Amino acid sequence: MEQQRLDAFQVIADPSRRQILFLLSKDSRTINSLAENFEMSRPAVSKHIKVLNNAGFISIEDIGRERHCVLKQDGFNQLHEWLAYYDNFWGSKLQKLGDLLKDRIEKK
Repeated sequence: MEQQRLDAFQVIADPSRRQILFLLSKDSRTINSLAENFEMSRPAVSKHIKVLNNAGFISIEDIGRERHCVLKQDGFNQLHEWLAYYDNFWGSKLQKLGDLLKDRIEKK
């Protein structure tokens, strides 16, 4: 049975996954050290980590007997592209409004 792949927004919709990303923005961490920050079982944290890994937000590196989670840029690219589109969209609209207001002021 194939697991459905979530889009970037579904992945970050969960507050626990956002908190994991925030923790990893400071430094790489083991799965156990991440689990210490939550009031849920380690297997529950592992499921969130698996979702983040599958979506390209993190990678998991085996270092000795420990599994270290590290942020990856891949998952954030979809978010960045979506936000950049609307940033350009609204920037253009505001520029047109500014031009219109400037023309009205100059005509007075």
